[in-house]
Amino acid sequence: MLVTRIISALVLAPLVLLAIWFGSWWFAGLVVLAAGLMGWELVRMCNGGKLGWPGVVVIAGLVIAAALFSLGHTIAALSAAVAAALIGAGGVSARAKRGDPRLFILLGTPYIGIACLAFLWLRSVPEHGRDLVFWLLAVVWATDIGAYFAGRGIGGPKLAPKISPNKTWAGLIGGALAAGLVGALAAGFLGGDAMLLVVGGMILAIIAQGGDLLESWCKRHFGVKDSSHIIPGHGGILDRVDGLLAVFPVAFVYFWAVGAHF
Repeated sequence: MLVTRIISALVLAPLVLLAIWFGSWWFAGLVVLAAGLMGWELVRMCNGGKLGWPGVVVIAGLVIAAALFSLGHTIAALSAAVAAALIGAGGVSARAKRGDPRLFILLGTPYIGIACLAFLWLRSVPEHGRDLVFWLLAVVWATDIGAYFAGRGIGGPKLAPKISPNKTWAGLIGGALAAGLVGALAAGFLGGDAMLLVVGGMILAIIAQGGDLLESWCKRHFGVKDSSHIIPGHGGILDRVDGLLAVFPVAFVYFWAVGAHF
């Protein structure tokens, strides 16, 4: 299992980083593809493994939303995501083995869509977009690593035992400190505002772990271990980007408000 995880990471990570580096249609294509796959995972996870026409609507809506936003059609992109959520949720049966999936699809579709649009916007920021996205990725990855080692090494009280039994308060703090360290390093390399990058990184670390808990809660609610098995050894895309889905919209709101400056 460990070897499979390593091989998957060595194959996928460079492709993602290169797409972000080059931007343009390479990056847009990555986000469009990811949006469709996450829509597929969402519907199947919430609907007992079934896709059906509601799932096709959700997938199409998220793909179209990301594509339209890449072309500069913001209102149309948001409309596509909302329409997909309404139609997709409306077409799913309320009778499921583990709860009503309609609300999860209704809220989960725009949750994924808005995160994808925020990701596209952040990368498009003139001069700083690439650095900004790499910093956000580093913050979330450092959060995961710091939380894992602090949780394993220190242990202690559980953060949310009914949702994710392995997460601890020590892990939360360790993840935030690791993200703060990434912010300090970024300030040194990029010459940005050190306070913003350190404190902002720590705040985003907490938000990222909130996104992780949210996805864990959804999986527990529907009795699934992984959102899918599309990534060998890692589960699904939603399993890998749960923290980023929470971080991207928050980062967008802040950097849009301040004029996208570090």
